[in-house]
Amino acid sequence: MAVAIRLSRGGAKKRPYYRIVVADSRAARDGKYLEQIGTYNPMLPKDSGERVKLNEDRARHWLSVGATPSDRVHRFLDAAGILERAPKNNPKKGEPGEAAKERAEEKAAKIAEAEEAKKAAEEEAKAPAEEAAAEEAPAEESAETASEDASEGKGE
Repeated sequence: MAVAIRLSRGGAKKRPYYRIVVADSRAARDGKYLEQIGTYNPMLPKDSGERVKLNEDRARHWLSVGATPSDRVHRFLDAAGILERAPKNNPKKGEPGEAAKERAEEKAAKIAEAEEAKKAAEEEAKAPAEEAAAEEAPAEESAETASEDASEGKGE
């Protein structure tokens, strides 16, 4: 008979409370179990000592007999120092999905276009100022020559 150390749910709706039980792996989650070896109350803060209560002697006994713990119970056993648990690594877990990647690319493209438009507007603002300065100088010269021509005409 395959034996598992796992959680059996109790408590009210949206107020979970779990028993840490040793049960036949084929039995229902909340069904018949061989022995209760602890409790787990996820509603309590993580640093609370009352969150996980575990009978370590019985847990060691069932592990020596060949019981396999579920992932969550394995974490509890590791925290208690009973059973070593290798850390898991899922590098794809933090990656955004396809749609999020597309949205990020579109946003980056819009930002790049806005920056290019801003640079172009700045260059256009500088260019007319230079052209206006260049146009003002000949206009001043032509005004001076016109006044000289007028004064020469009067002198005759």
